[in-house]
Amino acid sequence: MQGVVLAGPGRMELRDLEEPAIGPGEASVRIRAVGICGTDLSIFAGKIPVSYPRIMGHEMVGEVVASVGGAPAPGTRVIVDPNVACGRCARCREGRANLCSAGWLLGRDRDGALRELVTAPAENLYRLPEGLDDHVAPLIQVLTTCVHGQRFAPVFPGHAVVVVGLGVTGLLHVQLAKLRGADPVVGVTRSPGKLGLARELGADVAIAADAPDVEERVREITGGGGDVVIEAAGTVATLARSVRVARSGGHVLAYGTISETGGEFPYYDLYYKELVVSSPRAAQAEDYPVAIGAISSGRVRLDPLVSRRVPLGDLPEALAAGPSSLKMVVDL
Repeated sequence: MQGVVLAGPGRMELRDLEEPAIGPGEASVRIRAVGICGTDLSIFAGKIPVSYPRIMGHEMVGEVVASVGGAPAPGTRVIVDPNVACGRCARCREGRANLCSAGWLLGRDRDGALRELVTAPAENLYRLPEGLDDHVAPLIQVLTTCVHGQRFAPVFPGHAVVVVGLGVTGLLHVQLAKLRGADPVVGVTRSPGKLGLARELGADVAIAADAPDVEERVREITGGGGDVVIEAAGTVATLARSVRVARSGGHVLAYGTISETGGEFPYYDLYYKELVVSSPRAAQAEDYPVAIGAISSGRVRLDPLVSRRVPLGDLPEALAAGPSSLKMVVDL
C-alpha cells in the first residue's frame, strides 16, 4: 500500500508501505479521506516534536475491511476517533478519557491516516450517516471538539453568544450555538472573506475585527455583552477581547490553543465581572454521536468549510505551499 511519510521537519515522501497488522480489539480501516488541521501543519514544520519517520493524519474517514470479533462489520463506513485512552488511569476512571495520562493520538504519537490502511481500536469507530460525502466527513472529528467545548458553556435559548475567530472551528461553533437556540449569535473575524460565510451559516451579525469600536458594537448588539463568548482564534489578544466583550457573570470558553507565553490581558475584568473561564481539550466518546446527530439534522453544515481537496500524492507539495483558507482534505 502507499502512504505519505514525514521523514523530518518539512520533508515528506510518498512511499510503499507494509499493511498494518490487526491487534486484539482492533479493526482495519481503508481510508477514503483525511482532513489536515493546524496540528498537522505544526508537526510538518517541526513545531510539535514527533518520532521520525511518522505518518501524520488524525481526521479520518474510511470503510472497515476487517475486525477482530467481526464488529463493526466489513463494509461499514466510519469515522475514527484518533484519541486512544488506556482506560485504567485516574482520569479515565473518572470519565475524562480525553485527559488520559497514558493516552496517544494517531498521526502524532503513532502512525496515522495518510496511508491506504489504518488499524484502530474498534471502540473508536463510529458509523457515518448515509448521504454524507467522504470528503466532508473528516470534519466530524473537528466538530466533536466543538461539541465537547460547548458542554462547558451553558448556552440556552435566547442567550447571546459571541464567537471570536471564524476559522473552521469558529464557524462550527457558530452553527452549534444557533442549533442550541442562541440569539443573537455574533461572529468576529479579521478575515473579510469569512463575514459572508458566517452569516450564511447562521451568525445573526458578523463584524470585522478591525472595525471601529468593534467591542462597543458587540456589547450593543448583545445588550451588554455575551452570555457566552467563545474564543476560537488561539491568541492572547483574542482571548483578552473575549473577556472584554463578555457580560458580567458571563462565561468565556477559551477554546483556541494558545502557544504564546505572555501579552496584555484584562485581568481585573475576571474579578470585576465574576467571569467563568473554561478551557476544553480534544473530545470524548460521547461527543461523537452528538456531532453525527447534528450533521444528520441538516442544521450543521460541513461542505462550505472545505476549501481545498488534494490527492495523496500531491500532499507534500500542497503542505509546502502553506495552509488552506479553511479546510484542506486529502482524497485517497
